Amino acid sequence: MNNTRRVASATAVVTGTLALLAVAGPAQAHVGIDPSEVEAGSYQVLNVKVPNERDDASTVEVELHLDAEHPLSTAMPQPVPGWEIDVETAELDEPVEVHGNELTEVPSVITWSGGEIAPGTFQQFPLSVGPLPEDADHLVLKAIQTYDSGEVVRWIEEPTEDGEEAAEDPAAVLRLTPASGEGHGADEVSASETDDAPGEERASADEGGGSDTTARVLAGVGIAVGVAGLVFGVLGHRRRA
Repeated sequence: MNNTRRVASATAVVTGTLALLAVAGPAQAHVGIDPSEVEAGSYQVLNVKVPNERDDASTVEVELHLDAEHPLSTAMPQPVPGWEIDVETAELDEPVEVHGNELTEVPSVITWSGGEIAPGTFQQFPLSVGPLPEDADHLVLKAIQTYDSGEVVRWIEEPTEDGEEAAEDPAAVLRLTPASGEGHGADEVSASETDDAPGEERASADEGGGSDTTARVLAGVGIAVGVAGLVFGVLGHRRRA
């Protein structure tokens, strides 16, 4: 009787752990920016990573809204095979000076359309931006994801006051570290590195959500299996005794 109860308890532990991981995993697969932390004042090539979270629909359009509070003089998308790109600009209420240049109009919204991100895959959209502001510690980049089913997901929730990511539909956040004055970042990125980015589009949606999520899932599964093995090993030893 005791052995039966222990087996049932071990099974419940494993099942419960795997169920929690299954629920937690997909929640992390939102539109993100890679790298997520860069140097203020620099030029950078960012990858906008868009996972497809639906099993029965494909993503057919992505809108990225740049941070209006911290305008960028440059936002240049790299062509992605199969996708059309549109860059909208916005006039500023008051001109701003960026690296000695007075700006009255800045890029505001980049839209990728005409392609398809199939279920279980993600797509990267490279974007060269800069110079990044030196008077802010982060930029909020809101995204709108449209599926061929007509569903629209708005990744627009800003981080909390203490910097924590929103729980439901978080906007992507680009963290800015103090400038070191050693260069312009993206100026040093080779053409081959940026050309490789679109080719990484076909991978699992979990990978699109970030390697941290995958690592947590694998670690959790390992712990669950280890617990089950330990319990069954003890029971087997007692039966032989």
